[in-house]
Amino acid sequence: MAENDNKTRQVPIRDLRSIEGAEELSTSPDMEPYLRLAMADLQGADPKPLLAAIQQLPLERRYVWRVVSALKWAFADFDSANVTADKETLPAEDRERVLELVQHRPFQFCLFLKALLSAEEMKQTMLQAIAMAGKRP
Repeated sequence: MAENDNKTRQVPIRDLRSIEGAEELSTSPDMEPYLRLAMADLQGADPKPLLAAIQQLPLERRYVWRVVSALKWAFADFDSANVTADKETLPAEDRERVLELVQHRPFQFCLFLKALLSAEEMKQTMLQAIAMAGKRP
């Protein structure tokens, strides 16, 4: 690893990219309590009242629900044979688009599990999943 790989670098706002739909999701009413919590954290304010407000939210309005329900729908009818068929028939430019979209998802999912469970439970969950997937044809 190069020496500069762990350093934070400043990126001008004009150079930031977001995934289509991210702005709509981040500005949805259900994100307001989480945005207020993030702002309080940045300002060094007491997070307890904001966490209490989040605690009152029903599961279906919580951030974790958005993530897990998206995964549920994404994999509800998953079939690796269909993925293989698409992989074999996608034009190169479409395959690049797909690979770009999934490039960071394993890392993001690990961060999600680490925050939801713990670092050790995330590691065990992912290792078990890798082992199980490796045994499948």
